[in-house]
Amino acid sequence: MKKTVCELFAGVGGFRCGLNNIKTLDDFEKKEKWDTVWFSQWEPSEKTTQYAHDCYVYHFGERLDKNGKDTTNYNIEDVDKTTLPDFNLLVGGFPCQDYSVASSLATSKGLEGKKGVLWWSIRETLESKKPPFVLLENVDRLLKSPAKQRGRDFGVILACFRDEGYTVEWRVINAAEYGYQQRRRRIFIFAYKDDTNYAKTIIDKENYNINDTEENKQEAMEKVILTDGFFAKTFPVTKADVSRLRTQILPKEVGEVSDSFQCNFENTGIMKDGMIYTLKTVPSYYGKQITLGDVMETGDVDEEYFIPEERLYYTDPSVTHSDETEERLPKKSRQTWQYLKGAKKLLRESRATGHQYVFSEGAISMIDEEDKPARTMLTSEGGFSRTTHIVKDKQTGRIRLLTAAEAERIQGFPTDHTKYCLMDGNIVEMPLRKRRFMMGNALVVDLVVDMEKTLSVIFDNED
Repeated sequence: MKKTVCELFAGVGGFRCGLNNIKTLDDFEKKEKWDTVWFSQWEPSEKTTQYAHDCYVYHFGERLDKNGKDTTNYNIEDVDKTTLPDFNLLVGGFPCQDYSVASSLATSKGLEGKKGVLWWSIRETLESKKPPFVLLENVDRLLKSPAKQRGRDFGVILACFRDEGYTVEWRVINAAEYGYQQRRRRIFIFAYKDDTNYAKTIIDKENYNINDTEENKQEAMEKVILTDGFFAKTFPVTKADVSRLRTQILPKEVGEVSDSFQCNFENTGIMKDGMIYTLKTVPSYYGKQITLGDVMETGDVDEEYFIPEERLYYTDPSVTHSDETEERLPKKSRQTWQYLKGAKKLLRESRATGHQYVFSEGAISMIDEEDKPARTMLTSEGGFSRTTHIVKDKQTGRIRLLTAAEAERIQGFPTDHTKYCLMDGNIVEMPLRKRRFMMGNALVVDLVVDMEKTLSVIFDNED
């Protein structure tokens, strides 16, 4: 089978870098193993610039639709999915939103999602292009959302796949638990058409029969989850307590899922023929652990990254908490990293009732530990935020923020991947704050590199 790809919500090309094992800027000169025939990247909050799209184009070039038109920087909801070139693998890191449907219809035919909910553009793509394989990424809270109807959103997604003739595997993966340089938990979803050789191989190997007893079907799906499935082959797990396997039937209609479905999804599972099988698994990894220190600069770092002494501490560095229930600290003190990352108590007032209460939060480490993987990087990285990483410079010992290149390495991108963009035919530098934002929004490329090895075997065995 041809290794052709469509990358939705492409960002700066994380899936593409991973599928083609692009580790350095020199790797962009090599022929790509996986041919990305079309991609989509449009940031609705950007009014005058589209840095992610233009960074993608700088590295990979444009891609035209069947009409010879470049629609890669359009709102995906406005793109006619029938005009996309044909492809065999759909990938994307789609946003986590509320996936409830606009109305509960008697049948799922014609069912429409709420405007602005980007899952429905993926479903339109599945309906129009019918790719045999799909690989998606999202935040792990997708399994639990919304809070008032746990599991509904993921149930809607599974029902959409079922209606299009797919089997779906999923796994929540923390990159650090498989040796990589960031503690980042994300759910990956692998779906495949039931008429693929891969699907038939799984059925034959596990002796699965839709008309078999529930006990036998559960036993077959346990093997997929623990040893034989896509994620089990790529990211091994320890033997789990299969007595805790949870099963649940998906309602027949997507509207019914949206209205009333709830499920306590575990971190691993499979949906086959409308039946959900889900089990908590534990990673099995005994290799090298890459740490924050491994990806940090060892040479000179630009002065702009260093934190002025007066912004570090407002009092003795050993102080790790503040109590403002009697009196607020001066504004200058509250604008220091020591205050921001320290434990604190302060009075707040409820907007609804006017009632005063004590807000408190615990301390977090001021300086990130080099001998551990980095914490989860967010889009606020580099800003004055509790979640921003602060490190001790290896060469000078001074305290500073992460460089843009270090942020890229934490996500597994080539150093300086986000430095340049191709904007209106001109090469321009991406602003530092945008480079950090792009990395906070990205996936860990190394995980896709690992998944590609399994995908490649699967594709080589297709007709």
